[in-house]
Amino acid sequence: GVPGADEPKLLEGLARALAQECDAPLCFDSANPAALEAALAVYEGKALINSTTGEEKMLNAVLPLAAKYHAAVIGVVTDDAGVPATPEARLAVARKIVQRAADVGIPRQDVVIDCLALAVCTDSLAGRVTLDSMRLVQQELGVNLSLGASNVSFGLPDRVALNAAYLALGIARGMTAAITDPTVPELATMIRACDVLLGRDEYAMRWIKAYRAAQKKG
Repeated sequence: GVPGADEPKLLEGLARALAQECDAPLCFDSANPAALEAALAVYEGKALINSTTGEEKMLNAVLPLAAKYHAAVIGVVTDDAGVPATPEARLAVARKIVQRAADVGIPRQDVVIDCLALAVCTDSLAGRVTLDSMRLVQQELGVNLSLGASNVSFGLPDRVALNAAYLALGIARGMTAAITDPTVPELATMIRACDVLLGRDEYAMRWIKAYRAAQKKG
């Protein structure tokens, strides 16, 4: 959001410009439904909407847009009562989001659940609660999972090491869509290693290619 700006016009123009410059799918992030629709209406690819929550007003505003424009949507596991304190309560919100998405015709594969990564410097169990929530959501709902990995290390030293560990733990619990910086070598290497060990990199070809590129650059 940009204070004082015409956000629908701004996001529409940005969507047009980016679509001409890159082939990667675009994610539209706005709390303004009119801005989301302005961008979705001109975008020819499959977009990702960031995001809805389990709040009634958000579900009623965002999910119909995702259905209308065949977009995927991130569902954040918070609702009208706030951020759930337990994995079971977060699963309940995720279940609600997935069901409401299905009710308007959004297929399950187009729902990406964000189990909320919070800082461990203010709550020692925050990381564990999120990871346990991801495990429950993956086991019951089988949807794609997002994780804002760097949130967990906020306020602490050596954040890269913590973020890398959290990404690995998240991947082991079914995370498929990390919000992270792929230009950080330690994070990129860890993600590639997980792909190899989980059978997502056939014959480790991407791992070998990246290793050879690093050797050549070095």
